[in-house]
Amino acid sequence: MTQDPRSVRIDTSKPHPARMYDWFLGGKDNYPVDEEMARQLLTVDARGRDMARVNRAFMHRAIRWLSAHGVRQYLDVGTGIPTEPNLHQIAQGAAPESRIVYCDNDPIVLAHAAALLRSTPEGATEYIQADARDPELILERAGKVLDFDQPIALSMLALLHFVGDEDGAYELVGKLVEKLAPGSYLVLSHVTGDFDPEGAAKAAAMYRARGLTLRPRSRDELAAFFDGLDLVEPGVSLTAEWHPELGEPVPVPGDEPIPGWAAVGRKR
Repeated sequence: MTQDPRSVRIDTSKPHPARMYDWFLGGKDNYPVDEEMARQLLTVDARGRDMARVNRAFMHRAIRWLSAHGVRQYLDVGTGIPTEPNLHQIAQGAAPESRIVYCDNDPIVLAHAAALLRSTPEGATEYIQADARDPELILERAGKVLDFDQPIALSMLALLHFVGDEDGAYELVGKLVEKLAPGSYLVLSHVTGDFDPEGAAKAAAMYRARGLTLRPRSRDELAAFFDGLDLVEPGVSLTAEWHPELGEPVPVPGDEPIPGWAAVGRKR
């Protein structure tokens, strides 16, 4: 680990997406300010908890698919608060020699990073404290654990909708992918306003009022992150519908789709 958890101050004056996500998943590593905003978001779409669970299940399925296709290195940016089974448990359960680097910028994730570092003897796990908008720092620190001359799966799950266009969302992904070896993969999931533009605009306004960013993107806007990569079948799909045969289905109420897109792409 690159920083002592005891030296980090957790800001509880405003909500943080990682802690809100934890609340949606039923965790306890969140504060009243996070719960308050999460509950307000539920007034816009009552399925907030379902969205979190569907995204988590996609991660499980994607890692199983990647493991089955020979991936043994993972760089997970925007890790969030540990929730079992986490990425390294899925990857090392399939291939014990797998090496995983987690990255997040929320101090509360750092405070729980010990749970992310329980590697198999054959593999490795590491946690680095860094902002997704600083790809150079991420690459430098991840390179101490991962071999960038070999394929790596870069996962940025439920992250990029917190990075606005003005912060260079496409550019930062491009910089990370550029350093990956051929045969590497990009794994993304992303909130969309395609099914309820008005609700998405209300949610974005709630974030903005608290000094936070929420940038829902369309199906085509998500696909643009994969320019130059070969999309794995079925391409950009609803998060809940990406290779459902690989994992536990998440039952959700109603007939409306959970508003999120997901995809995996391979670097040539």
